[in-house]
Amino acid sequence: MALIAGCDEVGRGCIAGPVVAAVVIIEDRFHISGLADSKKLTPQRRQDLAAAIRTKAFAWAVGRAEASEIDRINILQASLLAMRRAFDALPIKPDWAMVDGNQYPAFPCPGEAIIGGDATVPAISAASILAKVFRDREMQILDSLHPGYDFAVHKGYPTAVHISRLRELGPTPCHRRSFGPVRRASVPGSD
Repeated sequence: MALIAGCDEVGRGCIAGPVVAAVVIIEDRFHISGLADSKKLTPQRRQDLAAAIRTKAFAWAVGRAEASEIDRINILQASLLAMRRAFDALPIKPDWAMVDGNQYPAFPCPGEAIIGGDATVPAISAASILAKVFRDREMQILDSLHPGYDFAVHKGYPTAVHISRLRELGPTPCHRRSFGPVRRASVPGSD
């Protein structure tokens, strides 16, 4: 029985919060109806699928890279770091890994990067869903720690409301200070 892992990350385009990755190991007989790119699912459907994935997957793990790490090493390297942390947290290792995107992280197993894999490969879709559910939960926590930013609503993406609140209230420790909208909001009169 070959153990196949799927890996994906969420939060690359955000200006606040961590980038979160998940790795899900599935077996040949693994099947959950409705797996898809997490961005195309409703929040409730993601929650339901995430519960099924955590129950039916052979193994799964989540990794992250914080905003300060993103600022220090850049978002691409932080995404790859979050993926590696998720892989390293797995209780068992896969025989093969498939990663959404065009770069294969430094996993100690063979595998491939698949552009658009979160929409076409069940193991990657499962990882995409887990990562999104975990990151959304994190943003709800950050919303309670930093009232006024509406993190629970926009999830850290640079929406008009988020940019407005950022200009009004200034950046929090969870903002990515190397990202343009946060830099501009940190310098008065730099619009």
